[in-house]
Amino acid sequence: MILSVFETMQGKRRALAAGWLVLGIASLLTAGLLAVLLVLSRTPKIQDVFPLIDFFKVALVVHVDLSVTIWFLSFAGVLWTLNGRESFMGLGWAALSVSAVGALIIAMSPFLGASHPLMNNYVPVLDDKIFLYGVAIFFSGFTLLLLRALLSIPIGGAAKTEDAAQRYGLYVGAIIGLMAMCTLLWTYLSMPKDLTPLKYFEILFWGGGHLLQMVDTTIMLTAWVWLAGAAGLHLKLSSKTAVILFSIMLISALYAPIITVTQETGSEEYIEQFTELMEWGIGAPVIVIALLAMTSLVKTKVIEADKKHLSTALICSMSLFGAGGAIGYIINGVNVTIPAHYHGVIVGVTLSFMGLAYYLLPRFGFGEPSVKLAKIQTLVYAGGQLLHITGLAWGGGYGIQRKVTGAAQSLDTFKKQASMGLMGLGGAIAIMGGFLFLVVVFKAIRSRKTGALT
Repeated sequence: MILSVFETMQGKRRALAAGWLVLGIASLLTAGLLAVLLVLSRTPKIQDVFPLIDFFKVALVVHVDLSVTIWFLSFAGVLWTLNGRESFMGLGWAALSVSAVGALIIAMSPFLGASHPLMNNYVPVLDDKIFLYGVAIFFSGFTLLLLRALLSIPIGGAAKTEDAAQRYGLYVGAIIGLMAMCTLLWTYLSMPKDLTPLKYFEILFWGGGHLLQMVDTTIMLTAWVWLAGAAGLHLKLSSKTAVILFSIMLISALYAPIITVTQETGSEEYIEQFTELMEWGIGAPVIVIALLAMTSLVKTKVIEADKKHLSTALICSMSLFGAGGAIGYIINGVNVTIPAHYHGVIVGVTLSFMGLAYYLLPRFGFGEPSVKLAKIQTLVYAGGQLLHITGLAWGGGYGIQRKVTGAAQSLDTFKKQASMGLMGLGGAIAIMGGFLFLVVVFKAIRSRKTGALT
């Protein structure tokens, strides 16, 4: 599919897609710098040397929003732009510009005096006007991106060709994304205003946050299929099957308006039904496409040397996503098993995007990434994150609470210290892998082909 996309791509559309990729990578770079402080502030012994506890929650909020919300949705912008027609370009550049301004405000907000961190789910916030303006501006740009995707992505004949079927998947992701923004607006207008700040933002982003996770999963599944094809695998995913799988996600998401109308905003039923909506919508498509990809990997005896970094990214992405999903079934109480679960899932999505970014860079006119270094980066990042989530899941078994640091972790036994020590070691390795990704990418960007984006 990617080859056919680039064969028909014109320069302006390619430049716009590259802009979304740059925004995503810049967000990852900033999030990585903050991650260094986060890991140090939770690692035994080291946390006593660096007085970072007061900054921990502020950095955590910005880190999560940059490395998850902005990175994921920016990469969605890459794929939506690549697969859209050469139309509504003004709307596309407006979407990128507005989103970039919002992302910059979010990244700079702690240094502009924003504080009062709130650890609500999905889009944690700093309860400060500067930060909240940044979030509102970014989501405004993202909404413009969704509108352009729905106006420009062709979906005719989705049942006849693989390319059209996968574009249908991207189109479904854009529909769900627009539903997420509508749910966010509806929630803002309908929810009580006399709640505590933490409860307020928890409810505000609950429905829309679940739908955004479905968007992320849709883009990841598309990335898996593309990576498989780019690596030379023969993924036996028929057009009809692809349409059915993505339609399952769409039908599940269409239940969201029913929840918002029939359930009191923020009620127990409201919360449970949005959770079940996401579970039912994501499960079957992920399992089926993962099984097809794994079967193809087993049957493919030889992968060409210049494509091994792509197959490695695919394998690691599926492994981490699967590990995170499995950990979700052992969650018991509010402890660090919860971040072990979502870190695995999130990293699974990130690895698919990293691998696809390696494939896209030379097709945007940049240099070819080092295959050897890209493969090493993927293994280091995935291995570090596997240790990280293993330490968190282990610590969760001893009741170590989430979203705390320093003495509040109550690391009063050797086993607790060992689990969080493993978490810290894995986190440090993963950070090195993350920065190595940026090194590979920047080397490729520096060797840009003259005039390729004109």
